[in-house]
Amino acid sequence: MHKIAEKLKFFGEFLRSPKMVGSIVPTSPSVIDGLLSSVDWGRTELFVEYGPGVGTFTRPVLERLRPDAQLVAIDTSRNFIDYLAKTISDPRLTLVHGSAADVESIAAEFAGERQANYVLSGLPFSTLPEGVGDAIAAATSRILAPEGAFLVYQYSGFVLPLLRPHFPEISKEWIWRNVPPCMITAARKHCVAMARS
Repeated sequence: MHKIAEKLKFFGEFLRSPKMVGSIVPTSPSVIDGLLSSVDWGRTELFVEYGPGVGTFTRPVLERLRPDAQLVAIDTSRNFIDYLAKTISDPRLTLVHGSAADVESIAAEFAGERQANYVLSGLPFSTLPEGVGDAIAAATSRILAPEGAFLVYQYSGFVLPLLRPHFPEISKEWIWRNVPPCMITAARKHCVAMARS
C-alpha cells in the first residue's frame, strides 16, 4: 500500500507540474542501483539530492550513507517536501523547499563549509527555463569536493552539453530496464586517472 500511495502522490504532482516532475512514474530499481553503484560511501560526508520527489533515491541513499554523514534534499515542490518530512524520520536528512540553482547558499546554510562528495539529480533539464540548467551545472561544480561527482539520470541526452563546460570527465550509460529507458551519467571536475597520479 505504501508503494501505491507513493505512485499516486508522484502522479498527482506530475499532473500539477509536468515540466518540473518530468516523468509520470518514479524511477526503477535498475536505475537506482546503476547510479548509486559508483558512490564511495565510506568517504561520503555530504550528499546532495535535487528533486527527491517521493524519496525514490532518498531512501536508498540513506540506507547506504554513513551514520555521521548528511543528505540535503532540495525540491521546488512543497508537497514533496512535506510528504518526505512525514514519511522519513532520519536525523541525517535535511529537507529544503527551494531551487537547485541556489544550492551554494543552501549548502552553506545547512552544511557549513563542507563540500559535497556527491550531488544526485533527476531534474528534467530539457524543460527547465533557459539558462537555469547551465546555472545548476555551474553551481554544482562549485560545491563539489575535488574528487566529487554529479550523478544525473535523464530520459534524453539534453543535459550533456550543459555538463561539459563544467566537468571534464563525463561517463554515461543507458539503462534499458526502465520505462522509458534512462541515461545515467557521472560527471567529475577532475579526471580520476589524473587525481590518482
